Amino acid sequence: MPSRLTRSSTPTSGGTRLHHDTEPLRVLLLDLDGVLVDTRPVMESAWRQVREDHSLDVPFEEYERHLGRPFADIMEQLGLADVEPIHQTYSKASTAASHLARQFDGVAEVLHAFAIADWRLGIVTSKPLDRATPLLAQLGVPFATVRTPSGVGRGKPAPDPILLALIDLGADPADALYVGDMAVDQEAARRAGVSYVHAGWGYGTPSSPAPVVAESPKDLLRLVDTGPFLEGSLL
Repeated sequence: MPSRLTRSSTPTSGGTRLHHDTEPLRVLLLDLDGVLVDTRPVMESAWRQVREDHSLDVPFEEYERHLGRPFADIMEQLGLADVEPIHQTYSKASTAASHLARQFDGVAEVLHAFAIADWRLGIVTSKPLDRATPLLAQLGVPFATVRTPSGVGRGKPAPDPILLALIDLGADPADALYVGDMAVDQEAARRAGVSYVHAGWGYGTPSSPAPVVAESPKDLLRLVDTGPFLEGSLL
């Protein structure tokens, strides 16, 4: 069974410590799809268009299994060639269906709480920058770094985007936490030497060893040394 997120500063069953001995973690990196924004309806609509335009017999469920990887890597996992025209169709259809995306309940409030508590916030996602930017802007949160496949380095599950985000912030892996919802997120965090929390409200299931699991965005607030300003509001 995955660990559940608690206020304790003791290590989890997998050995992950949610707080340092002297002061709490101060860098929070997050995935986008399935963690901050529910984009499954957008992806389903876009993939339906891909299947129609390119005569593909690949159900959305197969595509969804590989979420978290860059698009070209997903195509490779599915054994599909001619990636560029498929990607063009998918991107155009995703943009057209972007109005279907919805923030998960409580996400914006939770991110603002972290920002007020002096955590540096960053995004590490496999969504291209041009489609990620409008979604992030709607959150109204001061992200200090955003890493996408549009930049340098390999995509998840490689550790590159997480490590590059830490370089952007001048931070050490030991001072960071990554929140994701797919096994590739967990692997990328492990390879980057960063603590990982699995978003239980997202699209995927964690792998072994069982990580800490947050059941809802508001559950992430248990990582913060909550003061009176949160009392009676978000918890």
